[in-house]
Amino acid sequence: MTKNSTTKSGAVGQLLKRAIANPLMVVGYILVSSWLVLVTPRDMAYGLAAQGAFLLFVGSVLIIYLSPIANWLRGVLAFTVLLVFVPLIGTFNQYYIEVITQVCIYAALALGLNIVVGFAGLLDLGYVAFYLVGAYTWAFFGSPQGQKVIPVEILKLPLDPWWFFPFLFVAIFLAAMTGIMLGLPVLRVRGDYLAVVTLGFGELIRVVTNNLDKPINITNGPQGITPIERPPLFFLPWINGLGAAFKSIGLDGIGSWMANATPAQLYPIYFYLLVLAVIGIVIFVSRRLVNSRMGRAWEAVREDEEAAQAMGIAIVPTKLTAFATGAAFAGVMGMLFASKQVFINPESFTFLESIGVLAMVIIGGMGSIPGVVLGATALTVLNLQILPNLSLALNSIRQANFIIPIINYNLANLPTQLEPAKYQRLVFGIVLIVMMIVRPEGLLPAQRRRIEIHAAEEQTKETE
Repeated sequence: MTKNSTTKSGAVGQLLKRAIANPLMVVGYILVSSWLVLVTPRDMAYGLAAQGAFLLFVGSVLIIYLSPIANWLRGVLAFTVLLVFVPLIGTFNQYYIEVITQVCIYAALALGLNIVVGFAGLLDLGYVAFYLVGAYTWAFFGSPQGQKVIPVEILKLPLDPWWFFPFLFVAIFLAAMTGIMLGLPVLRVRGDYLAVVTLGFGELIRVVTNNLDKPINITNGPQGITPIERPPLFFLPWINGLGAAFKSIGLDGIGSWMANATPAQLYPIYFYLLVLAVIGIVIFVSRRLVNSRMGRAWEAVREDEEAAQAMGIAIVPTKLTAFATGAAFAGVMGMLFASKQVFINPESFTFLESIGVLAMVIIGGMGSIPGVVLGATALTVLNLQILPNLSLALNSIRQANFIIPIINYNLANLPTQLEPAKYQRLVFGIVLIVMMIVRPEGLLPAQRRRIEIHAAEEQTKETE
């Protein structure tokens, strides 16, 4: 990179910093990006124009976080975007709310894994096993599947949808116990050996679930479990009544929609709000933990286990607490995932899911809560929107029979194997390689990790 290009990039960076420091610019960006999403025709939901507008809108949350505005204003803007604009956009196009809900689910999973990998320094490649435990906990009791095992005289299944909320705590407990079960055998192994053991544990749980349809049919094997009860939509009568009130005062548009709203229309927004509430709790708990005595113990174990033990830190409880806490977060999200999808099977919890969540932690910045959320957002949007849209764009190019004049090549002859959506893991690998070369600390790293990496780089330069 030349000196002039470096100067120009620095000038652009300073200009952007000044722009996001202006509250009016931030508010204007939010309004314009929201307007673009709303006015883009809904039949272009998978088109490049709608994709660009959606990415600009998602970026508004990052702009709010990075802007050096007053905390109260940042909170008001975040509240407006997450609790007003996102549900509003979801009423116009459920595809967007589905993508954002998936972003929140993976962000919560990545935050849980960040406790194990980022805070405690324990490489866990079987994290999806805890996700599976939470999902199958509610799937068994919240579907007719449980009737094949538990007689009606003992417990009438499926449970009433209202049981969904108490079972969130059951999923937390069972997933945490599973985390402790994993932690106990691996207390004496580290590094690569720990990665291999946790990988085997994750695959063991999945294979057992896949074959637990005999001699007693508990999981229904590879066929999966369906239908799974959803949480009760208790506020539907209130929405209909509020819509009628809006119509009476002349607001016919929003009033008619709310008065005639159906469960199919409201459930995507409902699940988004549930997942958003859970991720808010997860972020709050993570922040409290990282600044607590246990969080400092995790950091000490991560940096030097022998030194931590010499300073009086109990290694066994510290590691088990990290495994149990991370597993509890995954258990909650697994239960929400099962009720949202209505159907689950073991193929939803493969090793590649664990790798994907780990990639989110690494790309965002290990040990950094906002960084992990950003990494989860980036990879989920890449997986669910950017790559599929590129595949559709290539198919459109093939169908247009466009000929490149210089080389006289008909784009209809492009090989059918050239489908970006088929190479998600390849793209993940390329992104990881580029990140480790260009920004090894992650997109939004923790301050200590940034200092450590740059100090190591400076030491390497001095040695050379």
